[in-house]
Amino acid sequence: MKRMQKNLNEVRSAGKARRSGGFTLLELLVATAIFLLIGGAAFQLFSKQQTSSQIVQGQVGLNLALRNAISQMQMDLVNAGSGFYQGPNVPGWPVGVTIVNNVVPSGSSCYNSTTQVYGASCFDKLNIIAADSTAPVMNATSSTGSTTGCSNTSAGVAYGIPTTGTVAAAAATFKQGDQLLFVNGTGTKITTAVLTQNATAIGSGSTAVVQFNFNATLNSGGSTPTQVGYNTQANDPLDITTCGGVAMASCAPAQQPAGEYGQQFCAPSDWILRLAPIIYSVDTTTASNPTLMRQVGVNGTKVPVMEQVIGFKVGASIWNADDTQPPYNYDASTYVSTDANDNYNYTLVRSVRISLIGRTVPNTNPNYQFRNAFDQGPYQVQGTAIVVNPRDLSMNDN
Repeated sequence: MKRMQKNLNEVRSAGKARRSGGFTLLELLVATAIFLLIGGAAFQLFSKQQTSSQIVQGQVGLNLALRNAISQMQMDLVNAGSGFYQGPNVPGWPVGVTIVNNVVPSGSSCYNSTTQVYGASCFDKLNIIAADSTAPVMNATSSTGSTTGCSNTSAGVAYGIPTTGTVAAAAATFKQGDQLLFVNGTGTKITTAVLTQNATAIGSGSTAVVQFNFNATLNSGGSTPTQVGYNTQANDPLDITTCGGVAMASCAPAQQPAGEYGQQFCAPSDWILRLAPIIYSVDTTTASNPTLMRQVGVNGTKVPVMEQVIGFKVGASIWNADDTQPPYNYDASTYVSTDANDNYNYTLVRSVRISLIGRTVPNTNPNYQFRNAFDQGPYQVQGTAIVVNPRDLSMNDN
């Protein structure tokens, strides 16, 4: 009896020993398979969630970039044309916005779908022009400071008397590279020029004047009657007297503004003003990252406003009695007006519409399957647009 009990105890001890030795190989394989199934499902869910999170983060960042950029342009644009008329206001003849439309030829595209690069022709240029409040306003005159004297910009030199301060102090304010605007007292003639050297004070006493040197303004060379007061693109970076960024003489006569430009500006009612523009353009130097730039002043430094810009178009609504025309036109060469030669007459601009399109940074991961509906690229795309009626561009067009 005792022997049977002893054997039974030994069997029980052996069973406990086997159980304390761990899982069998089969048990381990089954457990591993279950873990891999659950882990794989978890990683797959995480991967999908990560992609979704990237899309949401990209959309949020892009949305903020668009809102900030468009808000900045809106604040600048609403003040276009400020400070031009220091004497009696001329509300029916506004100055303040010039637009250079880059138009893609029919049948062509400015987008390369293989390299996902947007070319320079996808983007317009917007010049928001205002008078520089830090520079003294000048009355045009002759070299002798005559109260009835005139300056003729076709000579490449002009003279002015500051409305405030001394001649010497005024001359020290104007530097090489500054762009000037010449405006007659009735608001019917203007021209512009870029200084080729610092302004100087000449004469003394009552004959003291400020002398401005620049490249001579030109005749357009194509229209009848011949227009005067135009300039080359290099001498007019703000496109005030050019033909959509092209020298006026290169434009067809039918597209040259008639009657708005001149070359003679006289005392006591005509003005010489220094311009303080804000220029918006897209820098395509880095082809994979077109960047919207903001530049303050003709010689100012370009500052990035928004990266990954794939569309920047500016349309103008002009004063026009013809209701059949589109409300906003993105190709100045196709403007149709009730008056001849108004294609590039920017003085008719009354409202501006800006369309801005951006994208997130392209995702080069081959596992990134998302493709947008705009250009089928591996990135998110968003766009926005604003309409601005600059407060200084009057609607008084009687």
